[in-house]
Amino acid sequence: MMRISRRIFVGGALAASAAPAASSRFTFVHVTDMHIQPEMRAADGCRQCFAAINKANPDFVVTGGDLISDALATPRQRALSLFSLYKDTVKRIDAPVHNILGNHDVFGLFLASGVSPSEPDYGKKMYEDQIGRRYYSFDHKGWHFVMLDSIGFTPERGYIGAIDDEQLEWLRQDLEKTGKQTPVVAVTHIPLSTGFGAWMVNAAGIVPPTLVVVRPKPVLELLHQYNIKAVLQGHTHICENLEYRGCQYITSGSVCGEWWKGPRLGIHQEGFGVLKVDGDSIRWSYHPYGFRAG
Repeated sequence: MMRISRRIFVGGALAASAAPAASSRFTFVHVTDMHIQPEMRAADGCRQCFAAINKANPDFVVTGGDLISDALATPRQRALSLFSLYKDTVKRIDAPVHNILGNHDVFGLFLASGVSPSEPDYGKKMYEDQIGRRYYSFDHKGWHFVMLDSIGFTPERGYIGAIDDEQLEWLRQDLEKTGKQTPVVAVTHIPLSTGFGAWMVNAAGIVPPTLVVVRPKPVLELLHQYNIKAVLQGHTHICENLEYRGCQYITSGSVCGEWWKGPRLGIHQEGFGVLKVDGDSIRWSYHPYGFRAG
């Protein structure tokens, strides 16, 4: 357990370096949608991916949520065992790891789980107990990283993409303290901005609220008041890099591809993103790690 506490970092556990952003050079990894489970050779795939991440020698790693598969519709002991499997497996990453919450990391939300909302670790509480805070920030070598919770609940015990008002106010205060010169990277599970939504409209011509953050404009307008350089996203399991107003909106594929059945849509291979910072610029590349479903 002590080893986990050294590997999983939350809430500013990496201290800011005195080096200004203008002279910063470092590499970090964005790895998302691991969906670890005992079945489908998923744990083996994660281990293979983590070994490839170590070869990239990043300063740190940010995850993009959906660490496990699945807490939404499973009983308590199954969910706890999946979080335990993730924590044990992520120890293989040599660099510090900063996690965020994905929809599949929410415990007992679906009625099919048989879980009552009165259970003490219902919803996001199990994630917070097992992994860490649902939103926070940290600094590294003159750059500021904001880790967001993009999961909202519906009255029918479903989920949507959402940044709640409490978190938005926290973000406002966090960025105000950071200042307008510091380069900022935001990390979210459900995308704030994606071109993939055009491919995923339903019969009514609407992008489902489970696919993207609904009402993203207040968050986007706030981020763009500051020196936002990149928004790192997950959830869709596709590779995408959009640029708007000097900010890259990057979706770094997924570790599991089509949920451990091969590349997503037959196109997007299992992999992770490597980001290289040089001064106040950031460059992303996607790295398949060679998983073969079967």
